[in-house]
Amino acid sequence: MTETYRELHRPQFHFSARKNWINDPNGLVFQDGTWHLYFQHNPKSTVWGNMTWGHAVSDDLIHWKQLDHAMYPDEHGTMFSGSAVIDHENTAGFGAGAIVFLYTAAGRHVDPTREFTQCLAWSTDNGTTLTKYEGNPVLEWIEGDNRDPKVSWHEASGKWIMPLYLADDRYSLYGSKDLKSWSHLQDLRLEGDRECPDFFPLKDESGEERWVFWGANGFYQVGRFDGTEFMAETPVLACENGRNGYAAQTWSNVPDGRCIQISWMAGGHFPEMPFNHQMSIPVTLELVGSGRDVLLRRWPVREVKSLRVREVRLASTTIEPGSPIVPDTAAKLMDVSFTVKRGDRQALIVNIRGQALTFNWDKDEMRFAAGQAPGMVKGRKSTQLPDGDLLDVRLLIDRTSVEVFLNGGEVSASYCFLPSA
Repeated sequence: MTETYRELHRPQFHFSARKNWINDPNGLVFQDGTWHLYFQHNPKSTVWGNMTWGHAVSDDLIHWKQLDHAMYPDEHGTMFSGSAVIDHENTAGFGAGAIVFLYTAAGRHVDPTREFTQCLAWSTDNGTTLTKYEGNPVLEWIEGDNRDPKVSWHEASGKWIMPLYLADDRYSLYGSKDLKSWSHLQDLRLEGDRECPDFFPLKDESGEERWVFWGANGFYQVGRFDGTEFMAETPVLACENGRNGYAAQTWSNVPDGRCIQISWMAGGHFPEMPFNHQMSIPVTLELVGSGRDVLLRRWPVREVKSLRVREVRLASTTIEPGSPIVPDTAAKLMDVSFTVKRGDRQALIVNIRGQALTFNWDKDEMRFAAGQAPGMVKGRKSTQLPDGDLLDVRLLIDRTSVEVFLNGGEVSASYCFLPSA
């Protein structure tokens, strides 16, 4: 009998549930030394359905312990995606420092006459017990399958801000003083994206506060926010360039000023495993540049270093066709960094457990395992390479996934794969 978490295709440094299906990360919050990761979960099957909130905790963002399920379906619906904040000033009346959760109750999944509504829960024992608010829902149905509230605090206006997905590529912003009564602020569009909005402030390189509006496919815009209106200053940009990164969310109440995000790695294959799907590695988000030229940069959290047990260094060399470089290691779990200069060659191919990661300069693209079907991000079969003759590459390789970070995280991509025999 195979020991749990030692199965053939089990990720070893990416979170996966003990068993059964997972998807979107939910309710990401830090409190009293504990990182909380709630997640969409089917406790009864390895396929999607019966949406329940699973729960895991960590003290370092890398090693996770799964706890009891946090929220089950009720008369309002199954438990779809949502978020969490620390109510330091007791605006909602559950006590200063209570964790307050906003989530979607998917009504039609329990009763065809019901709609999708937004509900509230809270915890006063550091996220162990979630109590659903007796006045739910706090925001009634608007249209379609409106869902995925992601709450944050806007200091200047002294209120909570909540983006909500509506339909197609349309979203809305809502505001509240107490997390219970919500007023419509603005309608938004994020072309090419849908679902799972995130909305958070970051300082650009000039020191100015900017706000990032993010969608599930990893597209985003940067702009200004005055507490009522988001004014985009950039075109729609792509931050998640892979085909398997989806539904990313940032943690709230991060203690050291970092902006930390984790994604669901959708579309993976785990044959004959007791679990289905995994999360990405947590990444730190930063803004590079300023004005209309500002970009998001993603980089693995510094805590990844704690996993390193051996280092292999390769001397600088020229790679000749037909003469591959083979590192002196049989490891299956790797954190790989290198810089490559194009020279006069068409492409560089990195063989990752039988799958080709190709940097093709002639086509100005990066492509991974072209023969495998795309995941949630439809049509995203390749990624444009950054400009320049030099390319800095970092790869985080787990048993069934690789995450790619180019030029310090200015281009990043998440990929799932099934290893070749």
